[in-house]
Amino acid sequence: MSGFLFLVIETSLALQYSKLLAVKTSLEHLPEHKQAQLKEITEIIVGAVDPEKVILFGSHATGRWVEDRFTEGHITYEYVSDYDLLVITKADEKRKDYEIQDIIENRCRYKTPVNAITHNIGYINKHLSEGQYFFSDIEKEGIMLYDAGNVPLAERRQLNPSEAKALAQADYDKWFISAVNFLGMSVYAKQNGTLKESAFVLHQAAERTYHAIILVFTGYKPKTHNLDKLIRYTKRYSVELAGVFPRNSELEAHLFDLLLKGYIDARYKDDYVITTDELTRLIERVRKLQAIAERICKEKIASFNMLE
Repeated sequence: MSGFLFLVIETSLALQYSKLLAVKTSLEHLPEHKQAQLKEITEIIVGAVDPEKVILFGSHATGRWVEDRFTEGHITYEYVSDYDLLVITKADEKRKDYEIQDIIENRCRYKTPVNAITHNIGYINKHLSEGQYFFSDIEKEGIMLYDAGNVPLAERRQLNPSEAKALAQADYDKWFISAVNFLGMSVYAKQNGTLKESAFVLHQAAERTYHAIILVFTGYKPKTHNLDKLIRYTKRYSVELAGVFPRNSELEAHLFDLLLKGYIDARYKDDYVITTDELTRLIERVRKLQAIAERICKEKIASFNMLE
């Protein structure tokens, strides 16, 4: 075989592999301190988890990260984009996804928060081949920080805009309408003096609102009831979402803690106490959350029309 022909074949194979993988590897668009942080974070994850792959996605991958302070009324908010990481575990990984996620987030504590999503390689490749656009977008826009090289990513099936819009609309109709109904149940329970029940269904209203946002924007539903994690997943879609539960004062932190504990403590623990005034404040915050969610979800769904 001539050297020229060998070069042509080698180049063709490289291009095919590049098309299949479609994940960049360079962090040169980021400041040096962020590159250093991500290198250190990757080393921690590899040492603690032994993953198949680690992919940076979201605003730090696309160059649209935000570090900002803004004032709304008399309250000052700080908004910092997370490091969003997809940690793909090996096919024979025995630990649960949430166990690995907790290990990563507990060991990687920086001023820039680390937000990890974890699934095994079989799960990821199945959803890529089915056209799940959350993972497809990560494969398209993400940056590979680590690759054990055992199993390649599957070739993604590209959904057409009509398919993506139909899925987003169906998810919105299911989850957002349910969230609004749960908010109504919380108001009813508060009016009847069943405050713990009101807190529980209010948590459900908030949780389902966040799930609606994530599903409309990504088609992906994380397996968590933790509102703190759901907030971190959704804040990249609107800066306004960062101002709903600011936690920038003792009162705000206390209110959010009451809502956070509404899922378990309000149902099962005798020492969970919430007042009518605290519920009223939280209900108004969830109303604000739903108003933002309704607007940005409808805008996102309408945006699929522009792609047709």
